Amino acid sequence: MQVLIAEKCGFCHGVRNAISVAEKTLGQAKGSGGVYSLGPIIHNRDEVGRLAKAGLRTVENIEEIQSGTVIIRSHGAAPEQMGKLREKGLNIVDATCILVKRVQHIAEEFERDGYNGVVIGEENHPEVQAVMGCAKDVVVIADESDLCKLPVKGRLGIVCQTTQSPEHFGNMLGAIGRRSFSELKVINTLCQEAIKRQESAVRLCKEVDVMFVLGGLESANTRRLAELCKKYNSETFYLQNWKELDIRVVLGKNVAGVTAGASTPDWIIDEFVNNLKAFDTGRSQ
Repeated sequence: MQVLIAEKCGFCHGVRNAISVAEKTLGQAKGSGGVYSLGPIIHNRDEVGRLAKAGLRTVENIEEIQSGTVIIRSHGAAPEQMGKLREKGLNIVDATCILVKRVQHIAEEFERDGYNGVVIGEENHPEVQAVMGCAKDVVVIADESDLCKLPVKGRLGIVCQTTQSPEHFGNMLGAIGRRSFSELKVINTLCQEAIKRQESAVRLCKEVDVMFVLGGLESANTRRLAELCKKYNSETFYLQNWKELDIRVVLGKNVAGVTAGASTPDWIIDEFVNNLKAFDTGRSQ
């Protein structure tokens, strides 16, 4: 089977840095206490599992950590969480993506300057949760149904979850602009690498018979890729790895496209592509 890979896919710089930091920390910490990640270091179960075998322990609560080293995942952590870690005397290694860190700083600046902070994104996503912890009364707007949360005639300081699409960001800004406010200050916090992956995926999905989007089901940026591809190619499938492929979806197809989220490791992509290339799509079920 002919397999085409999106020009931009897989690990972004922030995720690659987080994985590198984790591997380095695990290597240096042997015999000096446990190494923990406060929440999954990235949103990919396969990669988290690989690191777990090397000794990285993922915990959801700070109370679970008594000693050792804590890695702050790529999505960041709220200042209150950082304070608790310091109080416990833990060694902190910060692997927060620099773009996520920028959003946190902007939220703090908005509060200091008297703006009501607004984040366009998913309230339960760890990146957004960390940003919410950087200022009081931050409002999160996922879609137009959340616009009722906005203060009337407020001074609004708006940022966006880094992995949202430019289209959604623009649509939401338009919707907010049609409501009552006294001032709007908008800072574009979209990740350009995420945008490049979105554009590359859309271009490719229009050229193939079937499209595969690889990545963790918890990954917001991978989910966005799948949603965009589905708009232009109904034969789009969102999978975590090769094991999840139902072979029937490629029978009779000639050309497949493959893209992957920013938290999908190269080894997952390579395994999928190599297996797909070797598959005879003309064979019977």
